[in-house]
Amino acid sequence: MSAVIETSSLTKRYRDLVAVNNLSFSVEQGEIFGFLGPNGAGKTTTILMLLGLSEPTSGQAKVCGFDPTYQPLEVKKRVGYLPENPGFYDDLSGHENLLYIARLNRLPEAEAQRRIAQLLDVVGLATDKKRAVREYSRGMKQRLGIAEVLVKEPQALILDEPTLGLDPDGAVRILELITGLSRERGLTVLLSSHFLHQVQQICHRVGIIVKGKMIAQGAVDKLGSAVFGERQWNFLLEVDGRANGLENELRALHGVASVESRSRGWFLRCTKDVRPEVVSLVSRKGLSLLQLRSEDTTLEEIYLKYFREA
Repeated sequence: MSAVIETSSLTKRYRDLVAVNNLSFSVEQGEIFGFLGPNGAGKTTTILMLLGLSEPTSGQAKVCGFDPTYQPLEVKKRVGYLPENPGFYDDLSGHENLLYIARLNRLPEAEAQRRIAQLLDVVGLATDKKRAVREYSRGMKQRLGIAEVLVKEPQALILDEPTLGLDPDGAVRILELITGLSRERGLTVLLSSHFLHQVQQICHRVGIIVKGKMIAQGAVDKLGSAVFGERQWNFLLEVDGRANGLENELRALHGVASVESRSRGWFLRCTKDVRPEVVSLVSRKGLSLLQLRSEDTTLEEIYLKYFREA
């Protein structure tokens, strides 16, 4: 695979403020990359430089093989950008908004109509295409926004908080749409988001940026191992019966690093697979095992650990 988006020592200064500090990362062909960080971390500034809407103070970016500082139009031809709050002409229908974008991109009328019909079907708005956009819910507008950036058949998508303000069902539909587009069309996606559990669901790798610096990047499982050292196994345990003394006996098991009480059981952080020992202990105490479920390290744990260290 080759990198579709890459930066090398990318830096942006505003007088004494360093908004982006020596940032280096890459996003491979067909990959969904989660770009994470608190407000003011430099995510939006980075995105603007990738799109050629702001010039770096130093360093370099390449998007689809082009330098956005010197070749911004080439980048814009190949990249679809969905901002946090996409703008539409509210008095026009969803179809009319897409047709306007198609004409801006100089698509022939017949080709524009074909693509628009296909995209409205892909994003689930085919039956609402004639409704004025002012009647659309926020989730429908987000899906229309994804259709809009796909009109020009881009090689890459940059999505800024695409599920912000959506209800759970709307968020799931957007995430499924992004995953499907990446898988079926080979689209490269840079996803900026605060919703860590959503990022963990769909992203192949993540990058964590704090105060303009990339403090960690990689696959979630590898970041977890790097942060927590030997701790590699997490389990959720639930039993039925009188569990007097069970928590202390769990703590005493070799390989159990810590035990946290939960509303319905215990969460075990371990340095090895202790399931056989746990099952044996539960059996010896005459308890019924309801659940012993493996749970991976969450992205929230990883993010908080790196953030606090930074």
